[in-house]
Amino acid sequence: MTNEPLVSILMAVYNTEISQVQRAIQSVLTQNYSCYELVVINDGSNELLSKQIKRYTELYPKNVRYVQHPNMGQSASINRGIEISNGSYITILDADDEYKPNHLALCVQQMATYDLIASTTTTIVNNETQYYVTDKHNPKKLIHVDDCILFATLFGKKEVFTTLKFENKYAADAYFYEKADEHYFVQKVNLRSYIYYRNNSDSITAQHKLQHDHPTA
Repeated sequence: MTNEPLVSILMAVYNTEISQVQRAIQSVLTQNYSCYELVVINDGSNELLSKQIKRYTELYPKNVRYVQHPNMGQSASINRGIEISNGSYITILDADDEYKPNHLALCVQQMATYDLIASTTTTIVNNETQYYVTDKHNPKKLIHVDDCILFATLFGKKEVFTTLKFENKYAADAYFYEKADEHYFVQKVNLRSYIYYRNNSDSITAQHKLQHDHPTA
């Protein structure tokens, strides 16, 4: 038996390549923190991918749960994951990213001081421009990812996530963090234990960056 608090990891998947989904899941299974549940929320992916994800999650019934619903978007999917989670702490993992083996342990340590954290990432890019994303306050401005609040680096006590909800809009993570700051002890910390693949051209932030570089009239 372990006295470690349970961490619920929520991963929304929408048509992410199965190899990336498997990589993300494996990064959870190899954590050096053992008390967790991974809730994989299939957000209306295509039929083939849905079968592949379900089949893969069924290989790990002890730690991985699978749910599926019609496409609702990341925020709504994560909100649903929060509702069905069992953990004392909640965090997120994007389906095309991964954790370093010590990620959960480092985040849990921060809970001795804070109610909610966001953290810096180890960011994988093909070129320097991929370090930058659209500023939520000014669509004509770019900011470095280290200066952002990133959805999947949020980690906190369940109360924070059940009290607040993610809105269906760009920078939902940053708005959530700002609202939490009004009621809880929050902090941006420098962990770099989350591996963020910014070289994926299909990611939401990459699409916003593309719109910035090539705006439509």
